[in-house]
Amino acid sequence: MNRPDYLTQDLIDRDCRLALKEDLGQSAHKKLDPSADITAQLIDQNTQCTARVLCRDNAVISGIDWVESCLQQVDPTLSIEWLVKDGDQVSADSVLCNISGPARALLTAERPALNFLQTLSATATATAAYAKAIAHTSCRLLDTRKTLPGMRLAQKYAVLCGQGKNHRIGLWDAFLIKENHIMACGGIAQAIEKAKEIAPGKPVEVETENLDELQQALNAGADIIMLDNYSLDDMRSAVSINAGKAKLEASGNVDLLTIASIAETGVDFISVGAITKHVTAIDLSLRVQH
Repeated sequence: MNRPDYLTQDLIDRDCRLALKEDLGQSAHKKLDPSADITAQLIDQNTQCTARVLCRDNAVISGIDWVESCLQQVDPTLSIEWLVKDGDQVSADSVLCNISGPARALLTAERPALNFLQTLSATATATAAYAKAIAHTSCRLLDTRKTLPGMRLAQKYAVLCGQGKNHRIGLWDAFLIKENHIMACGGIAQAIEKAKEIAPGKPVEVETENLDELQQALNAGADIIMLDNYSLDDMRSAVSINAGKAKLEASGNVDLLTIASIAETGVDFISVGAITKHVTAIDLSLRVQH
């Protein structure tokens, strides 16, 4: 799985450095000091070991670069052999990788590394389930900004691993004009006009709650129109009224039982916050072999 442009090695290293320092009780501005792991000091500093990481669930893997960064920041002599890659679907009890090197360093890096892997794989796995449910249509699954704090770019990447599509990354790369923005601006047309003045060329999306607001957004030249909590019948009407003028995104109360029916109305996108905010960590286990 190729990394998107927004996800640099520096950002991955920063994520891991903060997680390691949190675990070691160290200030963010100080140099990482793995010797603060008092339990690891029980082990002779010259002891070498090998270990493997097992996945106890059926899962789609995401987070390999974070695991490697955690290991390397604790001790660059730790080596890892991956048997999978990001985006791979694995069955329960699969071995994901083998790790070898100093035992102290391995056990210090273990929990932060697995935390990233279990969380990002959870996001990828949830995304894959939703994407599969609409694979028979031309509709695409979108993520949202409902991500875990500090994990925005990591989870956006995990969505890609699960065959989803990134919506806007944040508040800077596209407009999403919602109900409160519309009220404060004085109306849909006024909000869209102002958006096009502020940042020409940036995508302008407007949230609508009924077919009258949809028509207002079309008349004002919105690029994308969100159909918020529309009924299936109203979605079908929206597709007919729109006639390809703008992209249509369905949102609200979407789950695995409803997403296929929504996609079959002909909307272009369905956004689902659950794939990043309602995830259940994948069950992983690191076992030292010798």
